[in-house]
Amino acid sequence: MSSKNLLVELFVEELPPKSLKKLGDSFAEVLAASLKSQGLTANDSVVTPYASPRRLSVHVTNVSAQAADKSVSQKLMPVSVGLDASGNATPALLKKLASFGADASVVPQLKRVMDGKAEALFYDRLVKGALLVEGLQKALDEAIAKLPIPKLMCYQLTDGWSSVNFVRPAHGLVALHGADVVPISVLGLTAGRETQGHRFEASMSPVVLQDADSYAQQLENQGAVIASFAARRAEIARQLAAAAAKEGLKPIDDDALLDEVTALVERPNVLLGKFETEYLEVPQECLILTMKANQKYFPLLDNNGKLTNKFLIVSNIRPADASLVIGGNERVVRPRLADAKFFFDQDRKKTLASRVEGLSKVVYHNRLGTQGERVERVRAIAKAIGQQLGGDALAAQADQAAMLAKADLLTDMVGEFPELQGIMGHYYAKHDGLSDDIALAIEDHYKPRFAGDELPRNQVGMCVALADKLETLVGMFGIGQIPTGDKDPFALRRHALGVIRM
Repeated sequence: MSSKNLLVELFVEELPPKSLKKLGDSFAEVLAASLKSQGLTANDSVVTPYASPRRLSVHVTNVSAQAADKSVSQKLMPVSVGLDASGNATPALLKKLASFGADASVVPQLKRVMDGKAEALFYDRLVKGALLVEGLQKALDEAIAKLPIPKLMCYQLTDGWSSVNFVRPAHGLVALHGADVVPISVLGLTAGRETQGHRFEASMSPVVLQDADSYAQQLENQGAVIASFAARRAEIARQLAAAAAKEGLKPIDDDALLDEVTALVERPNVLLGKFETEYLEVPQECLILTMKANQKYFPLLDNNGKLTNKFLIVSNIRPADASLVIGGNERVVRPRLADAKFFFDQDRKKTLASRVEGLSKVVYHNRLGTQGERVERVRAIAKAIGQQLGGDALAAQADQAAMLAKADLLTDMVGEFPELQGIMGHYYAKHDGLSDDIALAIEDHYKPRFAGDELPRNQVGMCVALADKLETLVGMFGIGQIPTGDKDPFALRRHALGVIRM
């Protein structure tokens, strides 16, 4: 049978960026595995996934036009059911044979094999290998059905009557075996050889693919799209490093952000932006978080790890004059930074101690009371631990830190960015004139937050962190919120491991 390389592409509207890599890998793996199970690929076939904001694709080498025929031994039924006392075929056996396209003439050829405690009849037959058009249709249907889609969209097809469910509306399907189109269909689309490049910068539209192997090169040269997720990610990382080195700085190291940006652009172009130095008065964690979370920018740090007023933009276009793109992004980020500065300035007008009373109005759990009541429990535990570890002095510090540890939950900054809880408490404690031991303990009482995270930096923090986790464990187990094999909504395993590490 002729063996050629295969290319399948599903062209869609913009896919969810945080899921793109997983969608692309799943699409390629399931489709290739299905082809292999049908005998259509070779043992040395190479599977290459492609995923960009508007396409899921896979390239598979050495795919046969038809699988090889194979011999199958088919169990039919027990001998006592298939043959009568005279050894002739019963109606039940004849009906079963008919389902395989055989008749009574094959009865003498049937094998008798012990199957458990009784003899059974087996029929050895030659099964014709699957044709690629049938096998690929089955593989594509399976790949789409098994995509890890958290939420499906329902949309109407062009006929105005039919509707289908998929992650995003699909507009094109390509299936090429070598240079030949494989006539399959899915989601109301029929396979062809045309796809679309970049929305604005493609040199031709549509891009007419010559064969399966020219896919990535044609898309890049004619469509201005880097189809490979891995290649696009590597190109962004290279451009980020080069742009930062030119300024003598380094971009933040954030794999999740790099993955998300890779899923947002088809033709990456890294540009340098700046903002006013007055915003650097705000804690750098706030500025970094707002630039990353809201704008998908890469803040630049100096050699000491301190934030600068420069950041990198990953644009999806490459204009001759990028000043308008840079200016637009600088205008967009400025109000975000101004908001952060406003929140920081407003929060410092009230001390942490003055906010503690407000925790009595915040529900922690409907069966465990308010955050205020929880704080009192944590204080008692932290004080007892402190007494054991360091006497009255450490007990008093642990009590004070435990009392203030949750107060930053009522600040505007943490209300806007919950990820900053504890961190902002540290800054506000320093502003209130509290000691380093107390300020660090407020930030560190959430540690260790994940496997490999650092432990609290001082004994006060250790006392409060232990108390906070022990209170959570006892409280949640006490009301029956026990982790199961696949569910642990209150992260009790993580808390228990944190206690053990400390």
